[in-house]
Amino acid sequence: MSLSESVGPQVIPELKSQVEKILAAAKQQGASACEVAVSVQQGLSTSVRQREVETVEFNRDQGFSITVYKGQQKGSASTTVVGDDAIAKTVAAALAIAKYASPDEFSGLADKELMATDFPDLDLWHPWDLTPAQAIEMALECEAAAFDADPRITNADGSSVNSDVGCTVYGNSHGLVAGHAGTRHSISCVMIAEAEGQMQRDYWYDYGRRADLLNDAASIGRRAAQRTVSRLGARSVPTCDVPVLFAAELAGGLFGSLLGAIAGGNQYRNSSFLVGALGQKLFPEWFSLDERPLLQGGLASSAFDGDGLATYAKHFIAEGELVNYMLSTYSGRKLGMPSTANSGGARNVFVTHGNDDQAALLKKMDRGLLVTELMGQGLNMVTGDYSRGAGGYWVENGEIQFPVQEVTIAGNMRDMFQQIVAIGNDLDRRGSVCTGSVLIERMKVAGS
Repeated sequence: MSLSESVGPQVIPELKSQVEKILAAAKQQGASACEVAVSVQQGLSTSVRQREVETVEFNRDQGFSITVYKGQQKGSASTTVVGDDAIAKTVAAALAIAKYASPDEFSGLADKELMATDFPDLDLWHPWDLTPAQAIEMALECEAAAFDADPRITNADGSSVNSDVGCTVYGNSHGLVAGHAGTRHSISCVMIAEAEGQMQRDYWYDYGRRADLLNDAASIGRRAAQRTVSRLGARSVPTCDVPVLFAAELAGGLFGSLLGAIAGGNQYRNSSFLVGALGQKLFPEWFSLDERPLLQGGLASSAFDGDGLATYAKHFIAEGELVNYMLSTYSGRKLGMPSTANSGGARNVFVTHGNDDQAALLKKMDRGLLVTELMGQGLNMVTGDYSRGAGGYWVENGEIQFPVQEVTIAGNMRDMFQQIVAIGNDLDRRGSVCTGSVLIERMKVAGS
């Protein structure tokens, strides 16, 4: 049986019925309001290592989470068990929690008139008719291509092929009950190279909703091998202040930190280096960052957010200026502002980019560090101070000279944002933030 036969759009009516049953049970037990999320997910995961099958796993997860309100007291509970008895017990547990919760004037469902009413087909459902045998064959092909690419590839840390399908339905006491089904597929490869007593490890992968748009397994293996071999001979560099170019596959993390800093929770808790920054120029004037939650086939597309509000396209940064915080209903109320329909986070974020590829950005940088690896969690969200272990390549005269390891890059996020010189057209579309390589004018590189 394929994954999509038991999980797909066809089960959404059943999940909606379950949501309606939970809402009715909550009302019957005395809740003044209720919201529910029900989900079911299935996946096939295979991995190989050293030309041998390592794992073949099939998983299925289902359950529901419920939040009930007694006036302005709130309680939440969840379970992986379904059925009338489980529903009754979970609702009762949530109500028992609400009984002991302190009243919160900002809690409660979003206003009814803000609920989503239009649910377009966002092209999220693309099941992959993949058998375990086919997945194993593909993972082996990926690893074999990596081994064949260079004799210095001596070991494998694993190649994998994954396919996941899932459905989620949200409902609340305002009468909204809506859901969607989606698919996600990936191929990845991690290899180890050895030469002159040094070993290096690197990877490559592809990820998306449509398997037919993924790079083929062999090319992913070869790319992983090339990246791994290019790391051989890595060394540190003397401490210096130089331009830093973040490769596209890492650059999204910079803007993920921005989104965290403008999230409502960090704003009302005064725990962000961008508290009160609305209306300030944070980036160069040419820079913009916008959200596209209704993007066809987007990895994070949805017609409604975690509060049931209709999502909509918006800018967070326009012409360098912070024009919106990222707010849920609750955080918006805490700040005295309307929700931006971002309960659950941002959906499909796009960053302004120019016409230069990474090679052209290296020319523009002239001398500095190309960062292709980051280690640790080195951001102080309160102060904006940024410090992380890094690896990559040293650049002179616009050309890569040698691989670099065991350095630390440091700066302050506000300064880093202001000092973005250019963003490349080598867009990485495999995550929730779509950006190219990011060139920052100056950072501290601490090495030997």
